[in-house]
Amino acid sequence: MLERQEPGLKRLMLPELPDVQPHALIVSGIRRSGKSTLLRQFVQGLKRPFFYLNFDDIRFASFTNEDFALVDRVIADSGVRLIFFDEIQSADKWELYVRRKLDEGFQIVITGSNASLLSRELGSRLTGRHISKELFPFSYKEFCSFCKLDAGPESLSDYLEKGGFPEFLKTGNTDILVQLQLDILYRDIAVRYGIRDVASLRRLFVYLLSNSAQLCSPSRLTGIVGVKSPTTVLEYISYFEAAYLIQLLPCFAWSVKAQSLAPKKVYVSDTGLIKTGAFSFSKNHGALLENFVFNILRRNSGAHGSLDGRQLFYFTGKKGGECDFVVKSQKGTKCVQVCWELNTDNQDREINGLLDAMGFFDLEEGEILTYDSEDLILTNGKRINVMPAWKWEGC
Repeated sequence: MLERQEPGLKRLMLPELPDVQPHALIVSGIRRSGKSTLLRQFVQGLKRPFFYLNFDDIRFASFTNEDFALVDRVIADSGVRLIFFDEIQSADKWELYVRRKLDEGFQIVITGSNASLLSRELGSRLTGRHISKELFPFSYKEFCSFCKLDAGPESLSDYLEKGGFPEFLKTGNTDILVQLQLDILYRDIAVRYGIRDVASLRRLFVYLLSNSAQLCSPSRLTGIVGVKSPTTVLEYISYFEAAYLIQLLPCFAWSVKAQSLAPKKVYVSDTGLIKTGAFSFSKNHGALLENFVFNILRRNSGAHGSLDGRQLFYFTGKKGGECDFVVKSQKGTKCVQVCWELNTDNQDREINGLLDAMGFFDLEEGEILTYDSEDLILTNGKRINVMPAWKWEGC
């Protein structure tokens, strides 16, 4: 039974889950990020009887729309009014059933690990009848709590290498992360979308993992991956995004067309995947740290945008200077630069790239996040706060 399993580390987003009757609560995110554990914690807080069904169970592999009638009979016999469905996107026409149960006065909580399948059905059948939340693997703060570590450069370095998947952190067995990636690539993507050229799919994924925090241009990837069409590359990337494996960051531009034409930067949902899936002979500490900062910003933005309309971009100035992150919201604009350390080799480049963005957006203050440096730079009438990334909680 769900409630008899170990409750696990209480997730930071648990207080954000609403106990609302007329809306379905949707918790989405990458596989093995702890969605079922979050449900157990939610159940304990509600203290009400419930019905639980996991569609990812092999016994439900042949589940059809007609089988919902059997589910109805079981629910009716139990007398419960609270229903939990795990990995519901695996069931055909699930949104019709959920809508009907909502109309009957049931409270529904759902998890899913495919953003596009969830959003398509939610938008067509459950508009105005659902509340969506996105769960990530452990944040740095949760990682420190789970591993009983103090915040600091040493634990940050550990987190950048291991990531935040709970099951891997319990065991330290890298096969767990390897198998997770294979399951998503083959079962959730190749089988679901009918992809025959699985080798090219995997080559593209490995390339993106190996080039996290770098610019990504589909037209240039065709030769590397071994496919003929940039359209195919775009489709594969969209599948990776839907499965929460990666996220693309657009370049800021006032024109939507200019944004769409500019190369995007690729980030991985959890840095632990990079160690086990990337093809690299040396650690790129700077890229890992930048990926870490992006994931903090992504968490703060939420699955379907934040209440303050937050949007994330990178910025390229007319003179070629680059700022890693521009965060625009109703509260204003903030510019954030990331580097492992500021030294004589990179100081001018990092500071000038940030200043270009600050000047463009008419900002007086910006931030540079590093591994463990702290400083205050006053230049050209601007204020730049240099601080360790492990102390930073986001914009």
